Amino acid sequence: MVLINPNTSAATTATMTAIARRSLGPALPVRGVTVARGPRMLTDPESLRAAAPEVLAAGLRAASEGDCAALLVAAFGDPGVPALRAASTVPVVGIGEAALLEAAADGTRFGIATTTPLLADTIHARVIALGLADRYTGLRLTAGAPERLSADPELLLDRLERAVRACAERDGAEAVVIGGGPLGEAAERLQARCAVRVVAPIPAACRAVTRLLAVRSRG
Repeated sequence: MVLINPNTSAATTATMTAIARRSLGPALPVRGVTVARGPRMLTDPESLRAAAPEVLAAGLRAASEGDCAALLVAAFGDPGVPALRAASTVPVVGIGEAALLEAAADGTRFGIATTTPLLADTIHARVIALGLADRYTGLRLTAGAPERLSADPELLLDRLERAVRACAERDGAEAVVIGGGPLGEAAERLQARCAVRVVAPIPAACRAVTRLLAVRSRG
């Protein structure tokens, strides 16, 4: 499987690839790819739009090189996923879609905790487009600029934990999605710190990839 990082931070690619490898184990090797151009963080709708063609180019290049069972797009806004699905011969999974569908399964009420206020409307629109609005309890945002939080892992963890608890205690969420691929390490740590079920997006996407490949192998 090839994990595509839609931002240009190679360090973030390495971190997210390591999470995917832990999630999938040795049965499905994971190779991380960083897009060639674009923003270092996707924090607003314009950056998501800018990332989409770069994701498409990176995905098609990775698939053409062979040894690529699936493509995983590791940004919560799923930039480039529709175009990749239309053009690729291998399964394509976006971490945002995968995490939201997993959180909402069986009618579960779910919320989202994230760091990017400028993407709030985009996230709401995605929930509606996936047909999950009736189970959605809302979005809780961390205090502080995303760039500052990303530079301080302990502060990020603290602020995200507060947002997760607000989703559960104030909004009635039964599951909380952590909205961001670069938030993956914090998402894993929060699963042990919070009573509410925390859905980490990269592992959720890996589970979706596993299901898709199993369906393909059957037929």
